[in-house]
Formats: sequence, structure tokens, C-alpha cells
Amino acid sequence: MKRSRFSEEQIIGIPKEHEVGVSVADLCRKHGISDASIYKWKAKFGGLEVSEAKRLKTLEDDNTRLKRLLADAMLDNAALKDLVGKNVWSAPSVQGS
Repeated sequence: MKRSRFSEEQIIGIPKEHEVGVSVADLCRKHGISDASIYKWKAKFGGLEVSEAKRLKTLEDDNTRLKRLLADAMLDNAALKDLVGKNVWSAPSVQGS
């Protein structure tokens, strides 16, 4: 997964600078980011403290990991159902003379 070049503190702090009165254009030039990033961070992390943002990030990472595990388990389950459907374990038929 792609890691951000900005820490949680920066991601929380940049939108707070905008709330104080710094223009979005100035923030974009200062930090080298797009205005869309500022608005996205403001929508996602607005009103959060750094500890809450870290907790949110941890929960999102755990959720992604669990979704991946679920997908793997579902694939294994589907493969096992296919094997059972083909009746792989049936006794070989004895050909009589």
C-alpha cells in the first residue's frame, strides 16, 4: 500500500492552517500539494486530533487486511466446493468380467 509522504501531524495541521486564514493557494505552494488534497484532508480529518487520525488509519489498515483475508478464504471455499462437486473422493468402480 502506498505510504503518504506526509505524517499524520502534517495532514491534520495543513487544513487547520486553512481554517486560521491562510489561503489554499499559499498552502499548496508552501507544502507542494494540490488544492484537492487539502480539501480531501479537510473532509476526512476535519475536527480530528492527531491521536484520533492515527487510530483511524490503524482501523483502515486492519479493515483492508481483514478484507484480503476474507477474499482468500472465499476463494479457498469456492475451490473446495468445486472439488466436492466433482466427487473426487468417490470409490473407484470395479469392472467385473
